[in-house]
Amino acid sequence: MVEHVAVPRRGIWGWMLFDWAQQPFHTLIITFVFAPYFAAAVAPDAARGQELWGLATGAGGLAIALSSPVLGAIADATGPRKPWILAFSLIGVLACAGLWFAVPGMDTMGPVLILIALAVFGMEYAAVFNNAMMPNLVPRAELGRLSGSAWGLGYLGGLASLVLVLGFMSASPETGRTLLGLEPVFDLDAAAREGDRAAGPLTALWYAVFVLPMLFFTPDQPRRKAVTGAVREGLGRLAQTMRRLPSERSYFSFLLSSMFYRDALNALYAFGGIYAAGVLGWSITLIGLFGILASVTGALGAWAGGRMDQAFGPKAVVTLAILVLSACCLLVISTTRTEVFFIPLGGAGSSVPDIAFFVAGGFIGAAGGAIQAASRTLLVDQVARERVTEAFGLYALSGKATTFIGPFAVAAATAYFSSAAFSLAPEDAQRLGVTPILVLFAIGLVLLPFVSSRQYKVAPG
Repeated sequence: MVEHVAVPRRGIWGWMLFDWAQQPFHTLIITFVFAPYFAAAVAPDAARGQELWGLATGAGGLAIALSSPVLGAIADATGPRKPWILAFSLIGVLACAGLWFAVPGMDTMGPVLILIALAVFGMEYAAVFNNAMMPNLVPRAELGRLSGSAWGLGYLGGLASLVLVLGFMSASPETGRTLLGLEPVFDLDAAAREGDRAAGPLTALWYAVFVLPMLFFTPDQPRRKAVTGAVREGLGRLAQTMRRLPSERSYFSFLLSSMFYRDALNALYAFGGIYAAGVLGWSITLIGLFGILASVTGALGAWAGGRMDQAFGPKAVVTLAILVLSACCLLVISTTRTEVFFIPLGGAGSSVPDIAFFVAGGFIGAAGGAIQAASRTLLVDQVARERVTEAFGLYALSGKATTFIGPFAVAAATAYFSSAAFSLAPEDAQRLGVTPILVLFAIGLVLLPFVSSRQYKVAPG
């Protein structure tokens, strides 16, 4: 075990600000603004939009799955992680900025789908290498609190960006006013949905600004060897790991378990807003309020989960979070305008479905923040520090191996239930199309008992 070297406070905060910088991508693009806008206004209908969104995000995930373990092993051999972060950040930033050109009802959606896939590829890849920096920042006993605090800060960043978009940029096409009753800034055209489209450039600018403290102040690993020599060593080390992995029961089980439960969570995030728009008929503004609630509870859940991690270990946090998320997923799937938990309400004008969906969103935010923070520390428990970037590469592989399967499964299920053989309304096909998410959570929970978590005590003072 490599001895921990004290890192200046500004280096710690710089690393934590990466989550603040990146979270608007998940909040604005993947979940609460651009995704439902794409499904409701760019695609021909919500069900087709859900299908196309699944294909685009799945393609980005597949590209990560095929390459991240190799690049992670090479990065471990070379040492520094920041050059990788910078390279993939540029891809993500440029792709997000290009989403401005996704106009309502556009005839050719191919370029937009490519940009969505590239945005997923760049932003998620940058996170792989940023996560790998974490074990060198604080002693192991403090990793849970660090990871939870960073995730909590990230949710606050997502909340701030969401308030900015909904309060000052995104306006209802009917009223021309934002959530705060204001005219959109910069003369953004509500009829052309420019406020929703602006979520792309805003995400790009936000990330570019707030990633700078990490790049400038957080210490990186020293260079060990040139990239040319490291490629052979990295590939050799990865080959050894893959041969040895099945015999490392805890590590292997964690990768399998997280592969399923993280994919389920990502799919729940990705399709929650689209589902609300198509099944419940929510506007972008209402979905945004839902996002604000989820961001607040996500920050609280990540912070509380970090403290629970420090007290009880990350495995306990992950287990509890999966149970909560599974219950919330069942509530979401069973909620329509006329029923909740499959119980008819007697009419379509009830506010109970909206309340149920908001309750589910609050718990999804809290449990999602906790499980993502705890998963990072649980992975660190599985490997030696000199293998951590490779491990996060395999972690990305294990997640992305079903992150593309999950959206593809939702897309396929939605298309299947939309076929003429079922004669279902689009909202019913969309509802049944998200059922694979619940199955993925169940598989992840079944595999978790085989995972070991080391216990660490925080030194007094």
